[in-house]
Amino acid sequence: MKNKIFLLIMLFVGIACSKQEIPEGILSEDKMVEVLIDIHLAEGMVSSFPIHFDSSRLLYPYFENEVFLKHDIADTVFKKSLEYYMLDIKTMDRLYARTIDSLHVVEKARTPNSNP
Repeated sequence: MKNKIFLLIMLFVGIACSKQEIPEGILSEDKMVEVLIDIHLAEGMVSSFPIHFDSSRLLYPYFENEVFLKHDIADTVFKKSLEYYMLDIKTMDRLYARTIDSLHVVEKARTPNSNP
C-alpha cells in the first residue's frame, strides 16, 4: 500500500515538475498563436498590395503596430516571447502548427466554395 501511495505522489511530482513555468513578460502559448496569426495576415495583406517591394517594406510596420495595439501588447513583449519560444524547437513547432491550422481555417472561410 505504501508503495502505491509513494508511486502516486511521485507521479504527481513528476507531472508538476515537467510543466515549465512561463517567465513573466512572456506571452502565453495561446496568446502567442493569436498574435502570430494576425502578424501573418498582416504580412499577407501587405504583400497583396499592387506596390513595389520597397514600398511594402515601409508600409508593413504600420500594420504590425496595429496587430500589437489590437492585442494590447508592446512589440518588445512579442519579440521577447518569440525569442523565448524559439529556444525550444518542439514548442515553436507546436505554435506554428497551430498558427498554420488557424490560417487555413481563415483562408477557407474567405474563399468561396468552388463546388457547384
